[in-house]
Amino acid sequence: MYDDSIYLMNAVKARIVNSRTSANKRAAQPRRQRLAAWINRNGALVLMALPGMLVLFTFSYVPMPGIVLAFKDFKAALGIWGSEWTGFSNFEYLFSTGIALRIIRNTLFLNGLFIVANTICSLGTAVLLHEVHERFVSRIYQSVLFFPYFVSWVIVGYFIFILFGTEGGFINGILGSFGLEPVNWYSNPAYWPVILVLANLWHSLGYFTVIYLAGMLAINPEYFEAARIDGANRLQEVWFIMLPLVRPLVIINLLLAIGRIFFSNLDLYLNVIRNQGALLPTTDVIDTYVFRSITVLGNFNMAAAAGFFQAFVGFALVVLCNWLVRRFEPDQALF
Repeated sequence: MYDDSIYLMNAVKARIVNSRTSANKRAAQPRRQRLAAWINRNGALVLMALPGMLVLFTFSYVPMPGIVLAFKDFKAALGIWGSEWTGFSNFEYLFSTGIALRIIRNTLFLNGLFIVANTICSLGTAVLLHEVHERFVSRIYQSVLFFPYFVSWVIVGYFIFILFGTEGGFINGILGSFGLEPVNWYSNPAYWPVILVLANLWHSLGYFTVIYLAGMLAINPEYFEAARIDGANRLQEVWFIMLPLVRPLVIINLLLAIGRIFFSNLDLYLNVIRNQGALLPTTDVIDTYVFRSITVLGNFNMAAAAGFFQAFVGFALVVLCNWLVRRFEPDQALF
């Protein structure tokens, strides 16, 4: 009797184990099938995004431990981790000098001009291209506008130098033909905010125009037909239909631009300004200060402190702007 009960208990245990195993196999089989279906559906997109993800990981996340330099008195002989901790002394020194106020002011002012000029001009250009109904002509215009985006800032810097060079410059040549005195552009900082805005606009206009034009082309044509039936003219169609429907795209680009408002395109400043010290009062931004701190002064502490300040404030601005958008337009917030 005792042996029979042991036999029955073992049989029950074996059946339970077998049922659990079969249940796990049945549960695992759909999971594998779902994974295979997901790979078939998104595998190509993942492969396309993989190089960008690797670049992002390599240049944005791998160097992240170097942030500790902002809180240390770095000595090359001691290394990053062996150098002495100084707390917030690097930040105190950075903001105790007049340079910090100047580079922050110039960064915000110039990037604000870039954002406003790019948004207004690219939206206006996209509206004009939307009115070109000849497909071949529209593609030619798009290609001509988009081509400067692929031009290196090194070449753009030479273009600017040819235009504004003190001796033999194109602009000074035109001024001389009218009997006017030539202008020493590279020693007068007052002109360069406008020059930088025009150079950046020429370089990036086509990129943002294509983005907004794609959003406009995705609008259902029935909206415009209904507006024409109600007696709306072309300007009213643009103002009351096209721009409101493209507004989510504009908000996304503005949020991304505001998140980078404390960052500057170092290629633009180095190649266009050409390291002219006389132009620093209006063109010295946080990135150029960091670059000079490393290459000229060898001060890695100040460079790390300024870079950490950029990242922290940029993150805070994105969160703040997204909160404001969510408060007034919940459907158009990023997160």
